[in-house]
Amino acid sequence: MNSLTFITAYIGYNSGWFLMIAVAIVSFIVQARFRSKFKTYSETGLLSGLSGQEVAERMLKDNMIYDVQVISVEGQLTDHYNPETKTVNLSPDVYYSRSVAAAAVAAHECGHALQHAKAYSWLNFRSFMVPIVNTASTLTTWTLMIGVLLLIFTNNPFVLAIGVAALAVVTAFSFITLPVEFDASNRALAWLNNNYTVMKTAEEHEQAKDALWWAAMTYVVAALGSLATLLYYASFLFNRRN
Repeated sequence: MNSLTFITAYIGYNSGWFLMIAVAIVSFIVQARFRSKFKTYSETGLLSGLSGQEVAERMLKDNMIYDVQVISVEGQLTDHYNPETKTVNLSPDVYYSRSVAAAAVAAHECGHALQHAKAYSWLNFRSFMVPIVNTASTLTTWTLMIGVLLLIFTNNPFVLAIGVAALAVVTAFSFITLPVEFDASNRALAWLNNNYTVMKTAEEHEQAKDALWWAAMTYVVAALGSLATLLYYASFLFNRRN
């Protein structure tokens, strides 16, 4: 390794570390802010007195979706829409709660059900990628570190190349998730804004919008974190060629 290659590698590796640390700090701040917001809005009672279950069922009905069931699932922050079973799955903290946060989360998950009913292209693409991403995620757990060690000690880049390719798929998936999540929130907020029997004041609407915004930001920093990790490991392959 000549001096130019050494300097390039040193800068590449350290830039990767700095980027990952910066993203980790931003992620910590966003996660803390999201938990704080969710806690506050979870303690803010909804003036209409509707539970998360009732909000979800009302949104589905208003959008003429009659083949989706709203159910409660165990755990915290386990809320999701399952397109295979056509169920809006709400955690107990959302399903039974009569808070602004519960209404916002329930409406957001119904936003995904509405995407499914309308054949939203990004959701269809994301669903298509799920089995591929599951395989790629399994590969990254052992190929990256082993690949780096093999590259260092044997100069064989094959395993690391597989890991980087798998991580690229996972990263692409995390960015494809962003329009799906933002669109679901937009659909939820549009319905809430036109339905004053659920949220009766402008303040409640703003609180719901704020809660969904910070929830969306957690997906953004997750995508950036995945990208930073990808660039870091890809730098090993790039610097090897130098």
